[in-house]
Amino acid sequence: MRISIVQFSPQLNKLQTNLDAINHLIGDTDSALYILPELANSGYNFKDKQDAFDNSEAIDKSIFLEHLIAIAKNKKTHIVSGFCERDGDKLYNSSVLINSEGVIGLYRKLHLFLNEKNIFEPGNKGLPVFDTPIGKIGMLICFDWMFPEAWRQLALKGAQLIAHPSNLVLPYCQSVTPSYALVNRCFIATSNRIGTEGNLTFTGQSVLADINGDIIIRGSNDESQLLSAEIDLSLANSKSITARNNVFSDRRSDVYGDLKTGIND
Repeated sequence: MRISIVQFSPQLNKLQTNLDAINHLIGDTDSALYILPELANSGYNFKDKQDAFDNSEAIDKSIFLEHLIAIAKNKKTHIVSGFCERDGDKLYNSSVLINSEGVIGLYRKLHLFLNEKNIFEPGNKGLPVFDTPIGKIGMLICFDWMFPEAWRQLALKGAQLIAHPSNLVLPYCQSVTPSYALVNRCFIATSNRIGTEGNLTFTGQSVLADINGDIIIRGSNDESQLLSAEIDLSLANSKSITARNNVFSDRRSDVYGDLKTGIND
């Protein structure tokens, strides 16, 4: 299938500008899955919680999500996007999975970074994997990259692709995620933003890595881009690294413990 990473610079308090940028980059292209950055509806560097609240939307009352659902219907595609989610009086740094029927998956960021701890609630949806017509998809967000347990648990639950909307400012992630793809024998797509907001400059270089840890595509550090490639998600079903070694069955969980398995645990 064809997968596309949408790398751009979401603007604070400019929902229509962000929608226009997404429309421009996606255009008349045809992919089975599009992946947008973290907080693609709202921008990132809020001055305080009220600022974030003013830029948030509820899942069921979202202009942004309605627009993405319309794109998914028109193109018969799937979309993963970071989303500034309002749930009552609480805010979550979330990622949604969308198809032509609407929102079919929700993940809330588990590991909050720096000032996010003053704004968002820690994620409370666990680490779900969603079985879709195009494959089994898990989601993480930005600083979740730092925790190998999260990648492993999604892989153990059957994720063939882990979509990773990001607003990265540290210089490490794009070098590390291909290694996570290798050790878990799955595809990883990090969709990072570009640009500067206040005192933060984002690093771009969105990356798609395959089950061997090879980088299929990598974005620039400062340009809006649509980055596309053909991948075969069925390759992620094989966890064999040699004829006699399987990266899952060779694990010594009797020594270092185990993680839960099973889709939607």
